[in-house]
Amino acid sequence: MPIIIDNPWRGDGLDPEGIQPIADASGVARLLAQCPAHRETPLRAAPEIAERAGVGEVWIKDERARMGLGSFKALGAVHAIAREAAARAEGGDLQTALAGETYVAASAGNHGLSVAAGARIFGARAIIYLAETVPAAFAARLEARGAEVVRAGAEYQASMEAAETAAAENGWTLLSDSSWEGYVDLPLRVMEGYTQLAAEAVAQIDVPPTHILLQAGVGGLAAAVAAHSRLAWGDGPEIIVVEPDAAPALIESIRAGHLVSTEGPVSSMGRLDCKTPSMVALASLSRDADRFATITEAEAQSGVDILAAHGLATTPSGGAGLAALLAGLSLGPEAHVLAILSEGPEDG
Repeated sequence: MPIIIDNPWRGDGLDPEGIQPIADASGVARLLAQCPAHRETPLRAAPEIAERAGVGEVWIKDERARMGLGSFKALGAVHAIAREAAARAEGGDLQTALAGETYVAASAGNHGLSVAAGARIFGARAIIYLAETVPAAFAARLEARGAEVVRAGAEYQASMEAAETAAAENGWTLLSDSSWEGYVDLPLRVMEGYTQLAAEAVAQIDVPPTHILLQAGVGGLAAAVAAHSRLAWGDGPEIIVVEPDAAPALIESIRAGHLVSTEGPVSSMGRLDCKTPSMVALASLSRDADRFATITEAEAQSGVDILAAHGLATTPSGGAGLAALLAGLSLGPEAHVLAILSEGPEDG
């Protein structure tokens, strides 16, 4: 059974005067209209999942084929880089607008692919730092997208520190999907990109959901979708944020009343295995989310197995929100649930 707490900061948030994510998706849509790879992803009804979970309806926003990159992350770094290219081009050639620029990032998964794709589209160079534990197959996928791969450290935090150092020493642009004091501009653009999937879901669903389930690592996706959902639907839907119990950075920050870093074992929910939340995401979710939950490794795997049996193959990271529902998150038989299948299977 997921561990769940109510958010005592709902409404005002932990930092009412602080920086909040961009909730309006119209700017993203205008840029994507110029991208030949852009296609709206489907919103799928999942009656079998709803019946198993004891709720009225489950709707799943399926991001597994987003722009050929296999996850929602295709909307993030690509969007941030496209914004810079559009500003630099001023009516010129977008494909060479960022020639000579180098973007550097650390990645445990799909963010690196998005940085690589965006850099390649607009003529820039991408250097992606990976921990030693990241599979060689993923490094090969990055290299196939034109990125240079550098191995650094035994875990993600070490690769992140190496990327920051390299950016500072070489005058490169650090492009992270997290934010911290003094580093918010590019993460805001990354998060803004994610509002596209929320805007699509709002247009695709006939009746506003009663509940929205959002898995979170540093919290960028959850914060962007929550912010746009509040813009579109107000206070109606109950928003529940789901994390691994091995990396409860958001839930512990909510409990503490300020941003905290956590410790824990390595999680199979690798893209959610983030021990420190994004500053902007935490501020936003403390305002917009109603509850926070954690799930175990076993609950995540059980959920993924059930989803696969119903033709919804994903990873423990990609299906964590739905896994919480299937693990016994009690929402009631009248609940109409919206969730995100945020990535495809690793061998997909």
